[in-house]
Formats: sequence, C-alpha cells, structure tokens
Amino acid sequence: MYLFLHEMKRNRLFLIIWTVCVSFLLSVSILLYPEMAGEMEQMSDMFANMGSFTQAFGMDKLNFGEFMGYFAVECGNQLGLGGAMFAAILGASALAKEERDKTAEFLLTHPVSRSKIVLSKYLALILQVVFFTLGVALCCLLSILVIGESPDLKAILLLFLAYLLLEIEICSVTFGISAFIRGGGMAIGLGVGLLFYFIGILSNLIEQTKFLKYFTPFAFADGGTIVNEHIIKGEYLAVGGLFTAIGIVLAFVKYNKKDIH
Repeated sequence: MYLFLHEMKRNRLFLIIWTVCVSFLLSVSILLYPEMAGEMEQMSDMFANMGSFTQAFGMDKLNFGEFMGYFAVECGNQLGLGGAMFAAILGASALAKEERDKTAEFLLTHPVSRSKIVLSKYLALILQVVFFTLGVALCCLLSILVIGESPDLKAILLLFLAYLLLEIEICSVTFGISAFIRGGGMAIGLGVGLLFYFIGILSNLIEQTKFLKYFTPFAFADGGTIVNEHIIKGEYLAVGGLFTAIGIVLAFVKYNKKDIH
C-alpha cells in the first residue's frame, strides 16, 4: 500500500497538469459551439468532399453540423491524442525512472518483492488514468450544460469509456516497455502514443490498410461508430485487451530478471 500511495503522490502534479490542459481545450471547444453552429452545416458539406482527409479522421461517418458529430471529432482529436500522450508517458516512465532518479537501490533494499513493486506501480498508473478521464469527462459535461445542449448521453458515455480503455491499453504497452529501458522514457512514450495515433489515421485511408486497425486502440475508439451505432467494436477491443495483457506480463517477467543499475 505504501508503494501505491507513494506512486500516486509522486505523479500528482503531472496528473493535475494534463487533466487541466486537456479539460480546458475540450471545454473551450464545447463552449464555442453555439457561436459556430450556424456555419457547421457548410463546414460539414465541405469536409464531406475532401476525400481521403475526411476518411482519415472519420468525418465521413459523422454530421459535423450536429453537436454529437462536432463533439466526436473534437473528442477524438483532443482527448484521444492528449489522453494517449498522457498514458504513454506515464507508462513508459513508471519502472525506468527508478534508475534515472537513482532511487532503485533504495527501493530494492526494502523487504518487498519486485513483483509487488511492479503491481503497486501498475495499479497506481491505472487509477491515475481513471482520474484523468473522469476529470475531463466532468468538465465536458459541465460545459455541455452551460451551452444548453441535450446530447446523446449514451454515446458520450461510450466515447469516454472507449478513450479510457484506449489509455489503459497504451499505458500497459508502454509500462511493459519501461521494464526494458533505463532513463526517463518520455521520448519513447511520446513515440509510442503518436505511432498508435498515426496507425489509426493510416488505417482509415484506403482499403489495403484496414488491417492496421487491429494494431491501434484508436480503432475501437472510433467516434463515428460509437455515435452512430452505440457500440465499441468487440473485435478491436479484444485485440487491444491482448496487447494490454502482453504489456503487463512483459513488465513482470522482465523486471523480475532485470539487472538494476
């Protein structure tokens, strides 16, 4: 329990900053919607005729002139990318930072097994990801109330659930990677988060690249599918669960055998 609480305290400023920044961006986008609503229909028609660009960002499935279409696009671009970066950096630094900060020797002299260290750190990461998503969701819902919209609540909750699962997957994958590296891990975390994001864009472009949807969590967090069908695609979610499990197992196996410097 001590390690878990220490990890939560250690990352609290990072959690607060990212939650405030992403919440602010999304809230501003929502609050601006009434001022832009009159032009949204024209913008929706314009985006519909932009070919590959429209498909890349999933706008071919959404009516950008309606609030839910607008929100799904903004949520995908801001919460999707921001949440992915947050989770990736958090996961990639979790185990590696002990060697970077020269605290590994102090930590490992305690009467605690390496498996318990890994478990405590991972549970702290997951709770921070949950807090981040809940904080952003609360700010978004308050902003929606302020502008007086009556959106599809089920679709909005599914969107936030999908992005929470996306963040957990990315956090787990980078957590596994962190057991193999020494140092901060921020650059690697950013790289992994951006890689998943651009694989998601590439998978939407042409028929030949659709198989890439199985290699990115952005596939099951697709705003168009969630808003229109009220579902999170199970086949992509199952593969995401597999990647999550692999990341966790790698972290436990490697860290228990790792020669700590």
